[in-house]
Amino acid sequence: MALAHRVMERCDVLGSCSEETFRLTRRFLTPPMREVHEHVGGWMIAAGLSPRIDAVGNILGHRAGTSTSAPSFVIGSHLDTVPHAGKYDGIVGVLLGIAVAEALRDAELPFGLLVAGFSEEEGVRYGAPFLGSMAAAGSFERSLLQLTDADGVSMDQAIRDFGGDPDRIAQAAWVPERLLGYLEAHIEQGPVLESLNLPIGIVTGIAGQTRAQVLFEGRAAHAGTVPPDQRRDALTGAAEFILAVEAHARATPDLRATVGTVNIGPNVSNVIPGRAMLGLDIRHADDQLRQAAVDHLLEVARQIGEARRLAVTLKTNATQSVVRCDPKLTRIMQEAVAEAGIRPSHLLSGAGHDAMVISRILPTAMLFLRCRDGVSHHPDESVKVEDVAAALDAMARFVSSLPKKLISAV
Repeated sequence: MALAHRVMERCDVLGSCSEETFRLTRRFLTPPMREVHEHVGGWMIAAGLSPRIDAVGNILGHRAGTSTSAPSFVIGSHLDTVPHAGKYDGIVGVLLGIAVAEALRDAELPFGLLVAGFSEEEGVRYGAPFLGSMAAAGSFERSLLQLTDADGVSMDQAIRDFGGDPDRIAQAAWVPERLLGYLEAHIEQGPVLESLNLPIGIVTGIAGQTRAQVLFEGRAAHAGTVPPDQRRDALTGAAEFILAVEAHARATPDLRATVGTVNIGPNVSNVIPGRAMLGLDIRHADDQLRQAAVDHLLEVARQIGEARRLAVTLKTNATQSVVRCDPKLTRIMQEAVAEAGIRPSHLLSGAGHDAMVISRILPTAMLFLRCRDGVSHHPDESVKVEDVAAALDAMARFVSSLPKKLISAV
């Protein structure tokens, strides 16, 4: 329990590293991430890990095994947040990784241990998620460097300003042959574990996800002089589309479709909006059904634009296929959970995680922690210290059992 309390205290510390005074917002490579790296780096050293920061701002703490030439096992999650966030999404997974290293500091493991704190998972600053894990997986596309944030700062410049090197991102890619697998612990972000009265659950897979932008462009004009039938109102077109997204999600089993951002221009009360940019998020556990929903909704956007005399521009920012967690690692985690005295329960994740990206190069497992009322991406995120202790117990058992259950199979 002492280590679990330490994890909770460290979540509080990182919860104060924010771009805003009275709420937690920590975007990709903004100044508060430097504070996070200072704290996390110090905690890694205390746990016997040697920290470093790669070219895209991921912080990585490594400990060699009894054989320095042996491959390593990775535990990780992300350190960035959404605006007005809670203290546990992503962060608790990184801190649990450090706690596992601390708990097993005196254990002689035949493999190395690598704890990863990814610099960007949420995709808030540049509209493109998983930047840190994409760099690690060797799938970072250089075209992303030209994206600009709301202040006009390019990703290339942001990385340089932080002390990274965009020209060396390709060298930040992990070498799969030097790694055994990846484990990510994360709050569930849903109500299932709470309904089952279980502290932790084993993730079997992650739903596929598409993120897109839909831009409606009409003509800005005086709100008091232009009759309704002569308007080219981008916002009313956007509103019609938002309702269409909601209706399609309700009519399609297990589909999750959300318009999460709306940016309008000129955003003045007495001016008809001439521009509306929407952020669209579509998820499903079946890739074909997800893509069918994407195709349908983008066609709906085109039809709305044609009917309302609006120009429509569509852009897909990210697509992630359904991910299935590695059966062998999942089985080992199930055994570890049972040995910790907890009834194993299996869940499918509707939220995206860095594990989606890392699974392209490494066998991957995930563990969910119960969160109160299933609340996430909100200051009311809440995790019990007892549940953190349960996760730490299961994770330490999982890592300790890897030599006889995994190494022999490599």
